[in-house]
Amino acid sequence: MGSLLSRIQSFGKVAVLMGGTAAEREISLESGTAVLNALLRSGIDAEGIDWKGVIPEQLQHKKFDRVFNALHGRGGEDGVIQGLLEILGLPYTGSGVLGSALAMDKQRTKYVWSGMGIPTPGFLAPAEQPVPAKVIEQLGLPLMVKPAHEGSSFGASKVDTIDQLLPAWHEARRFDESVLIEQWITGGEYTVGILAGEPLPMIKLETPRDFYDYRAKYEEDTTRYVCPCGLGEAKEKEIQEKALRAFEAIHCSGWGRVDLMLDEKEEVFFIEVNTVPGMTSHSLVPMAAKQSGIEFDELVIRILETSLR
Repeated sequence: MGSLLSRIQSFGKVAVLMGGTAAEREISLESGTAVLNALLRSGIDAEGIDWKGVIPEQLQHKKFDRVFNALHGRGGEDGVIQGLLEILGLPYTGSGVLGSALAMDKQRTKYVWSGMGIPTPGFLAPAEQPVPAKVIEQLGLPLMVKPAHEGSSFGASKVDTIDQLLPAWHEARRFDESVLIEQWITGGEYTVGILAGEPLPMIKLETPRDFYDYRAKYEEDTTRYVCPCGLGEAKEKEIQEKALRAFEAIHCSGWGRVDLMLDEKEEVFFIEVNTVPGMTSHSLVPMAAKQSGIEFDELVIRILETSLR
């Protein structure tokens, strides 16, 4: 992997993009600040940019060599900023335009997975207000209702009764015109980090809440992160390989995170891919990396190295 000095010199001047205008702005600022501080501690010439619609001028004027993208959500994780950076000729971390756009669209991710035989919960994506009885006839109860293009579980709700479906649908519509109604999988929640084409140790997520929602992710201390995840070595390796296939199936690359469920029979169901996972104190990829012996600052450098491709 080369000496640290040679690695640092290969990066040149690095812009850390953070903030943005999506619902995840505050989380992005926290992630970006952590990344920026790690780069500076490592002696890398880096500068943070809080994106407020003036990225092209800032990036061109200061002559950056590459970009560490810490923008979460729409505008930063959906292919938009990736397309801009391609036009500017600036290498960047994370997936390209196609992988970013597909991963941000949970509905079309599921279309690709279904077509490739990659297991994912059954779902509907009604263009108009759904008829609850018809939805339940097809998918049963409970259900998960969520925006098709949001992250961090914004607008996501568990539906246990027929009366809860329309309020949940309207809540999701506050965040996105496209709403996904998904079969509920009863079982364990897990995640697999991906770094430079290799899966990281799996993490099991345990929360007293109905699911790993925004409060469980960022606000409460009752969530448990179990790593090693408690599965046997062979089972974990099998799921890691499937997660990598699910990641690459939608043309993702560099680094990211694949979220999944294991039902009561330990059958796997893939839920979504995050192409710019959080890098905060509660974030999962840094936890998994640490379990494999990669401390935070080294993780940031390894992610940045994926921009050298």
